[in-house]
Amino acid sequence: MSASAQPRDTSVNRSAGETLDKAGAENFPVAPFFLPAAWRDDLMAVYGYARLVDDAGDGDLADPAATAALLGVEATPPATPSAQSGPPTPQEVAFRLALLDGLERDLDRVFEAALHPGASEGPRHPLLRSLVPLVDRHGLTPEPFRRLIEANRVDQTTTRYAGYDDLIGYCTLSADPVGRLVLAIAGVATPERIELSDAICSALQVVEHLQDVAEDLAHGRIYLPAEDLARFGVTEADLAAPTASGPVRELIAFEVQRARTLLDRGAPLVGTVRGRLRLLLAGFTAGGYAALAAIEDAGYDVLAQQAKPNKRRLAAKAAAIFAKGR
Repeated sequence: MSASAQPRDTSVNRSAGETLDKAGAENFPVAPFFLPAAWRDDLMAVYGYARLVDDAGDGDLADPAATAALLGVEATPPATPSAQSGPPTPQEVAFRLALLDGLERDLDRVFEAALHPGASEGPRHPLLRSLVPLVDRHGLTPEPFRRLIEANRVDQTTTRYAGYDDLIGYCTLSADPVGRLVLAIAGVATPERIELSDAICSALQVVEHLQDVAEDLAHGRIYLPAEDLARFGVTEADLAAPTASGPVRELIAFEVQRARTLLDRGAPLVGTVRGRLRLLLAGFTAGGYAALAAIEDAGYDVLAQQAKPNKRRLAAKAAAIFAKGR
């Protein structure tokens, strides 16, 4: 390894650790202690990949230049910080898209390494190298991983959604693949369970959008359907206010009920499995319900501050879902 490559790799390794550390800030437990060690490792590998792709698409990488160099991306990082307030510049969009292309090429190396050990270069990024053993062990396919990359490509070109169905279509790329990977890792994927999982994951994505209305707007994105804004008489200027007006609160209350209905539709997934997997899925689902309760407790004002779920309430809800199976 050259002297110039070593600092770059060290920076990327440090950045990868910071990416995995973000698991603690999620609404639900990513890889809780009660799971077997092998499951925890696999789930953290999936989380690390998904978080890395999201950070590349959002301009939140700790060292984008080092990551680009490691992946062989020739695009030049912008001179200003990636995560600056306001919509990304055309140069930033081009750089993010190039990074996503680089990550997809590295994903190809993951599957080449899993199918032909020792016969290929192998993935370059440490978080993608972590995928190789679980792809091999569980016979995973590239599709759910590619969908997560595609969701972030969409984020570079689509910042508004006309209707609710359009938003759910985006969730099939940005959220549903994660649930499908969890089922595949556990070896319980069936068409019926996948359908229920998709409902839960789409609901969790909608919940996250409701929590992040102000943050998303600061970066030029609105995930509230335009038809719903018009229905409640809410303008983009209303969403930029320091606190939510009456119409904004009514809009958020409407979206909260929609998300809860979607969670209710998927929650029976919990009752189709047993043991520690059942507890994990109960935790995922309870995280969505607890976040919705936090938004309600805030009077549906998602502009003043981000509504975070109460951990005690989350644990109680998880226990109830585990017991009832939904």
